[in-house]
Amino acid sequence: MTATLLPADASPHASPEPSRSSSGNAAIATTLALRPEVWRPLVRFREDTRWTGLLEPSLLREVLGPSLHADLAEAEVWLLSWVPGQGTALHDHGPSAGAFAVAQGALTERVVGAVRRGRRAHEVSDELGVGRVRYFGPRYVHQVRNVGAEAAVSVHVYAPRLSVMNTYRVERGRLERIGTEKAGVDW
Repeated sequence: MTATLLPADASPHASPEPSRSSSGNAAIATTLALRPEVWRPLVRFREDTRWTGLLEPSLLREVLGPSLHADLAEAEVWLLSWVPGQGTALHDHGPSAGAFAVAQGALTERVVGAVRRGRRAHEVSDELGVGRVRYFGPRYVHQVRNVGAEAAVSVHVYAPRLSVMNTYRVERGRLERIGTEKAGVDW
């Protein structure tokens, strides 16, 4: 698990601990990442932008054990590909808890947060290879990039389903929200 740090402008009511659904998200992401026969026929690679695919729950129920079906019913599962140099902006997933597992290649995750309002942002980075998983609670601020020489694939699970994603920057040592993207509008 990665420590969850609250962004400087997070609600004081946002929990710094992963929710109950985080462990289910992690189990789903890991199970699917380690089943290339499920994701390999679906994944695509693009040079101009990252490819993302929302996976149908009906396809996944057959692959996941019955103990994960309740978690799957409340989740959204995405397959993402990353050619060398591709990455995300610094972002969170709004009120959704999440998990992602590396299925192919390696990704670098940068986590940025401030434990309390007004404090300087704290940053940590880690390289994640095949089979590594990160799970987190709401308002977890991170950036994911493929800084390697080979293409990567990852499986992402969010519960509740994504409704917003906030983007951030670190300005003068402080984490600042700079935008919000909404499901159904921006993706």
